[in-house]
Amino acid sequence: MNSKQTREAIARAQAEAAEGGWPAAPSCQFQSGRKTLWAWTVATFFGAGLGKPGPGTWGSVAATLIWAGVALLLHPASITLLGLTLAGVVLSVALGVPAATIAARESGRKDPGFVVIDEVAGQWITLSALALPGMALRLDWPHILIALLLFRVFDIFKPFPIRRLEKLPEGWGIVFDDVAAGLYAWAVLLLIGHWI
Repeated sequence: MNSKQTREAIARAQAEAAEGGWPAAPSCQFQSGRKTLWAWTVATFFGAGLGKPGPGTWGSVAATLIWAGVALLLHPASITLLGLTLAGVVLSVALGVPAATIAARESGRKDPGFVVIDEVAGQWITLSALALPGMALRLDWPHILIALLLFRVFDIFKPFPIRRLEKLPEGWGIVFDDVAAGLYAWAVLLLIGHWI
């Protein structure tokens, strides 16, 4: 690629950045065809993020189905389910931040839609409200679906200060805005759990 082609590529990237989703300047180099397998597997949550349309929703649904399978089929005690859920959240954040960073760099995008490990973490945070011992919430499909819906609403609309968290660098911003959305949804689920 000569210098004129490089300048044109940068100009195109900056124009796309103005429309959203791409860095304003080349912040990483993408080597065509190169993907770090573990990072892409984690970032896409074993391919759930490749679903279309709405990969974030696919990631949330996959996380919800796994959680519901454990909760409804294995019937663990509330404290065990809560411990498993929180362990899942910690693992998804601990692996998700570096995986999201690597996948974003390798794709050349700031916050690629196919990265859904952040939705997994946020969704499991929301669902943890259903595992709290002694709460009024019932562990059934209607409440599980309400948890899914609440998380998706907060993830899409991003009330203050969630949108500010997106400005954190690389994987931190990708993951922690969804962690915050999960906390919002968790709190609202607990509040409305007394009436539904």
